[in-house]
Amino acid sequence: MSLTRESIRDGVLQDMLERSGVSIHVTTEEERHASIAAMLGGRGAPADDVWVFGYGSLMWNPAFHHAERRLGTLPGWHRRFCLWTPLGRGSPDNPGLVLGLDNGGSCRGVAFRISAAQAWEELDIVWRREMVSDGYTPRWTTVRTDAGPLRAIAFTINHRAPRYAGKLALEEAARVIAHAEGGLGSCAEYLMSTVEHLDEMGIPDRRLHALRDRVTALLDAPPRAAGAA
Repeated sequence: MSLTRESIRDGVLQDMLERSGVSIHVTTEEERHASIAAMLGGRGAPADDVWVFGYGSLMWNPAFHHAERRLGTLPGWHRRFCLWTPLGRGSPDNPGLVLGLDNGGSCRGVAFRISAAQAWEELDIVWRREMVSDGYTPRWTTVRTDAGPLRAIAFTINHRAPRYAGKLALEEAARVIAHAEGGLGSCAEYLMSTVEHLDEMGIPDRRLHALRDRVTALLDAPPRAAGAA
């Protein structure tokens, strides 16, 4: 299943989580709207256009309406597979990993400008997608672009969330990604697609290249015989 504007707006991720039986709090409509309002300074509609920074699948499948997109660098944060997922890219019995922005380094990604008039409706779609639970913390950041710095919302990892995986070693992350699969597809597919799109945009990520190479090796390795040492 792929995420579309319509499926996100219809609450497909919330429904998936609620039906899974996994003990994870699903963000309510009231909590979602309160979070958006807090980011907008308590206003129902912003006076200016709003920028959102994408570093994973938002880059190539934003699913929200935007007026402009720019490549940019977010200093102080780096892209990492650091959030356990028991459904979309994994299962309750075999959780997978998805991307988050963790402290340190920098991250190349895409900043999207949402017009002020559409901000509330479009941010509600973004929040339905990124804030289905407590895995991320939305925050205002400064993204560097060729046209100058801009203020953008980024969804950083929530270190206090029970699903935060920490800084896993490459080998451990690769083993998880190679074998986890859920309602949105496999972790390996998600990793390969991310690397491919980053390369196409001219912003390759060396950490993800190394992870991709290790996952590919694990997937290509012949199965071990039963009882083999």
